[in-house]
Amino acid sequence: MNSSRNKIIGIDAASDAIRRAQRRNERIVFTNGCFDLLHVGHVRSLEAARALGDRLIVAVNHDGSVRRAKGLDRPIQTAVIRKQMVAALDCVDWVVGFNTDTPLRLIERFRPDVLAKGGDWTLNEIVGRAEVESWGGRVERLPIIRGHSTTETIRRIRAKGSPRRKR
Repeated sequence: MNSSRNKIIGIDAASDAIRRAQRRNERIVFTNGCFDLLHVGHVRSLEAARALGDRLIVAVNHDGSVRRAKGLDRPIQTAVIRKQMVAALDCVDWVVGFNTDTPLRLIERFRPDVLAKGGDWTLNEIVGRAEVESWGGRVERLPIIRGHSTTETIRRIRAKGSPRRKR
């Protein structure tokens, strides 16, 4: 059995794997995110992304870029754990990490056929859109599963942990 940890690879190895897959005419889908607390919204989005092509590469923000994007109390889990959780999903082929604020350099290097991002992002907000479209690729917005977000999950957990006031 192939360990999910084998899916977590470096940028050079990912670039090589993508080139080999593209030579076999496989369609490469790229997406990225923090995946701080993996939930059903993440799973369904990643499954939808994979359905757009033959191979799915997921770029996971390293801890520093999560803090810059989400605040000093995030991430809840380290990048090592978050990458392992994403890699454990059958729909994911490769997982890479990145510490920059956006995945633009990875998108430019990997040149995916499809760039997939959550539907909470407008097309104009999607980093890498112009680049992907410039080489003939397409950009897809993934469906959002309402009521399932890491921020909402953290809010509910914190609310349950706080003492209740008497009425």
